[in-house]
Amino acid sequence: MPQYQIAVERLGIQAYKHGTEAAHGIAWLGEATGYPQPIGLACTWDKDLLKRIGSAIGDEARGFYKKNPTHNGLTLWAPTVDMERDPRWGRTEEAYGEDPVLAGKLTAALTQGIQGDHPFYLKAVATLKHFIGNNNEVGRGDTSVSLDPRNLREYYLKAFEIPFKEGGALSMMTAYNAINGVPANLNRDVIDIVKHEWRMNGFVVSDAFDVTGTVRDHHYVDTNKEAVARSIREGGIDSITDEAQVVIDAIREALADGLLTENDLDIALRNTFRVRFRLGEFDPIEQNPYAELDESAILRPLHAELSREAVQKAIVLLKNEKQTLPLQADKLRKVAVIGPLADRLFSDMYSGTPPYAITPLQGIREHLEADGTRVETQYVSGADRIRLKAVRSGRYVKLGEDEKASLIAASDQAEDGDILEVEDWGWSSHTIIAERNRRYLTTDDKAIHASSEQIAGWFTKEVFHIHPVDDDNRSDVNITTWNGMPLTIDEETGVLLVGDGRASETANVVNVGGIEEVEHSSVGTPPAEAFELECVANGVNVAVEAARGADAAIVVVGNHPLINGKETMDRADITLAASQERLVLEVLAANPNTIVVVVGSYPFALNSLQEKVPAILYTSHAGQELGRAVADVLFGDVNPAGRVNMTWYKSVDQLPPLMDYDIIQGGRTYQYFDGEPLYPFGHGLSYSSFRYDRLVLSDERVEAGPQSAVQVTCDVTNTSDRMGEEVVQLYTRLDVSRVKRPRLQLTDFKRIALAPGETVSVSFQLSLDSLAIWDVTRERFCIEDGEYAILIGASSSDMRLEQRLRIDGETIPPRDLMRVTRAANYDTYDGIHLGECTEGGSAAIVTEETGWIAFCDAELGEGVSAIELRASSKEDAVVEIRLDGPDGSVAGRCVLVAGEGRAWRSFTCGLSLASGRRDVYLVLQGSVSISWFRLIGS
Repeated sequence: MPQYQIAVERLGIQAYKHGTEAAHGIAWLGEATGYPQPIGLACTWDKDLLKRIGSAIGDEARGFYKKNPTHNGLTLWAPTVDMERDPRWGRTEEAYGEDPVLAGKLTAALTQGIQGDHPFYLKAVATLKHFIGNNNEVGRGDTSVSLDPRNLREYYLKAFEIPFKEGGALSMMTAYNAINGVPANLNRDVIDIVKHEWRMNGFVVSDAFDVTGTVRDHHYVDTNKEAVARSIREGGIDSITDEAQVVIDAIREALADGLLTENDLDIALRNTFRVRFRLGEFDPIEQNPYAELDESAILRPLHAELSREAVQKAIVLLKNEKQTLPLQADKLRKVAVIGPLADRLFSDMYSGTPPYAITPLQGIREHLEADGTRVETQYVSGADRIRLKAVRSGRYVKLGEDEKASLIAASDQAEDGDILEVEDWGWSSHTIIAERNRRYLTTDDKAIHASSEQIAGWFTKEVFHIHPVDDDNRSDVNITTWNGMPLTIDEETGVLLVGDGRASETANVVNVGGIEEVEHSSVGTPPAEAFELECVANGVNVAVEAARGADAAIVVVGNHPLINGKETMDRADITLAASQERLVLEVLAANPNTIVVVVGSYPFALNSLQEKVPAILYTSHAGQELGRAVADVLFGDVNPAGRVNMTWYKSVDQLPPLMDYDIIQGGRTYQYFDGEPLYPFGHGLSYSSFRYDRLVLSDERVEAGPQSAVQVTCDVTNTSDRMGEEVVQLYTRLDVSRVKRPRLQLTDFKRIALAPGETVSVSFQLSLDSLAIWDVTRERFCIEDGEYAILIGASSSDMRLEQRLRIDGETIPPRDLMRVTRAANYDTYDGIHLGECTEGGSAAIVTEETGWIAFCDAELGEGVSAIELRASSKEDAVVEIRLDGPDGSVAGRCVLVAGEGRAWRSFTCGLSLASGRRDVYLVLQGSVSISWFRLIGS
């Protein structure tokens, strides 16, 4: 049952490990081909490319499996299908965007590639993660997200349904969070929807340490035996990613106590072994077409070419004023390449080990040399060069032979300290490089050393937080480490210490729940030392001088994937680091021919840059070939056609709170956002221009029915003199509906290549099922009757063609509230969230002191005389029944007397003035939860 399945020699079963990381290439097993981060792969909008990348990843997985089959498993933990409704999520880099169709179809294609095309045997297995509602990091291990049925069915579940049904995925991982009060590893939807409704025929795995987290973090059950028993029996968990002996002991206790039966384990093991059989483990190798893949599949030259193609296709041209790009090398004498990411390639939490890494600077130089042009390239990082001096003693920091940082002796005052480069990543986060050995300053939680070659690991110990000592004297600073411990000085040796120089026992404890900060005792810890950052060279001034004498300045900015936003850490804001924005604007003032390349793990609010800079490119952190691909686009060898996979907002002010998962009422994503974005979903420019013509529907009127579809066709023409690619996007909209529907809804997309002057006919098969909404009044999908807009365009804000399709569908009847109505099936609400009803299902719970839920268009007939509620309250509370609004006329008032231990009880009260077709509001006052209600006729 644990992740590492032990060998059973008497049955000829070898040991097997579930879970090889493969988010964008095989990770943690040795050198392997690296591809763009998933956010970059999503910006390609290219299903065929994703399938080819998946196939290459599967090939390399087979190669590693051949090297060590008991440790290098073939069940891969990828892709991440979580919906990215908020760009502040720390793991935005890992998933495929804010739209379920885009994410679903791209991950379906990647899954198909990973698993192969054989009807029985599998090349490898894709594990979709994290099911479900996982889009915040801080508190992910112990918080619950509120998901009502429409959000769940139309948005969050839809993204997973597509790679299961279209991609044939055979594995899935549950999330850390709870959904409506129930931990994800106990979520009945895994069995009821994924395994039964969608007929997934593989296995489900829990996330790392999450089953024991049901006890430790959620405090949902009291013992591990209950956690494992309920995860297996109720949550559909077939493989437990946790400490093996703890899992085994807990299962044995559960069996002994009757919480589990042997058949419960048999069901789970059949699911995991069914997949192992299809991987060919128990068959002669000549029967398995993938068994011949060996170590030669790792790092194939074709995979490197595919990596470069992926980056080329992922690059998004955000702005290109007056055809600033592409640059013409033969008209350049000098190019300044500037910025903190200009000569760096950074790894994220799930990056593999690439065989090489081409930075933007290297790619630009390589490109210019290949052209045979004599163009000088000058590189400036933009980082300040400083010496660090202790204010109290006036002594400088210097590195010893063992690279330990300490103050130079008083007798050596004439000697200057070591020169350090300080990189400012915003929000007080800095990294410091010792110029002497080009290594990062880091810490062992006791002292400071210049010993780290890269920023990596679960804890980012190369980060130092630099704060002014006070606002009146901003030249003096305090410095704290990655976990908030102050830098101090040992009075005898001058060595830079962390706190009192004694590492906290909990400093390196991995907390998967999203809290890295640890408790420290202040007793005996010396106060933070004051330091002066003595400037040797101002990085911005050096960059400005380089730009002033250049024909073009290329400034490469962005984020580090392990700083200010990552697993366990959400972003504080969506802006670019202030120091980087200042660098760009100062360079631009010196050289109007400035191009910005943003290398980032997520969208940024680039308001000033969009307003002032003539050309902006975006790419994700992209692995080994980033630099060559960026140069290919800058100089026009490749015509960019990437499209953003998320709405790029102008400010966090345009976003609801991070924990608000309701995209409908919260106005999130392009589907419901009614503000003005910086860059709309699907945006991306080209060096070519395209014309859209002749939108034709195979039917202008159609009856909704099982598997009904309409063919949608249009012509696209390349009207430029340059070969280019266009992403044709198909959207739909219904303006008249019983419910609030999306402003636009993506239903399909195709990336096509066109020669100059070429016209291509593009066809889509529009399934009417894709237009269905979840009808909360009858708890099923429904295609509403009406006239639908069918739109084709180049982005969600650039529609080129529109036709109308009349669908003879359903008219949702008025609500019958005399039937038992789940409180979660509201139409709208305020001041409530959904939590668990221990009798089954979800309950509406007041967030603070009062809230309401609305049930619209209810047929009350000749009148109703009473209401029955199933409710729970730890103190006396009131539920008012109002008509046509939360402040409407009062039809009744139920007083709920507090019950012992929040027991669920039924309450009944009389109603008056309630008849006809009305909107019914339940106004909840006090600490009350409602599971269901029904009205009683007169």
